[in-house]
Amino acid sequence: MKRFDLRFLKNDFYDRMLELLDKQIATEETAIIMFEIGDFSNIQKSADVIYEAGYTLMNSIKFNEVDWTLVVKKVKPEPKVIVESVESESNE
Repeated sequence: MKRFDLRFLKNDFYDRMLELLDKQIATEETAIIMFEIGDFSNIQKSADVIYEAGYTLMNSIKFNEVDWTLVVKKVKPEPKVIVESVESESNE
């Protein structure tokens, strides 16, 4: 397990995060990544970036008032299940 502090990159940490996961983490190894929350869109975007890169997000938690922590495992994620709901229209 390795820990990476990317807080100094502010909102521009995605490329560096993927580079570290690609080059510094062995297959099936876990990484802890810290980044500054900034605006809360970084949280969902980081989860999406990790999934799209083919890694598994194990945990995503608020570390303190301004920082966020991701726990990422270098294994292929389970496919997302999309459930479509069918709305029925009533003919009255």
